Amino acid sequence: MRNYRTPGRGGGEIDLIVRDPRDGTLVFVEVRQRASGSHGGAGGSITGVKQRRIVFAARHYLMRLQTAPPPCRFDVVLVEGAGIEWLQAAFDAGGA
Repeated sequence: MRNYRTPGRGGGEIDLIVRDPRDGTLVFVEVRQRASGSHGGAGGSITGVKQRRIVFAARHYLMRLQTAPPPCRFDVVLVEGAGIEWLQAAFDAGGA
């Protein structure tokens, strides 16, 4: 799936929306890439503001579903140099 964006300015965007085949959880994935770990690296770029925008977009997406929302999770994939790290349940909607 391509990026999901909410309409209008100041909305949110989600890089990937996937389903965990093990339990059916809907996973909203943010992918962050940095050439190096300086200045906080890729993980440091997931600020509270960024988390709120992702949660906003996820809520918008869920409102469009014709069924009750499934369990959801927010993951982050960090790409730094040649390394990739997948952080499952990196943050939640309540903390954003």
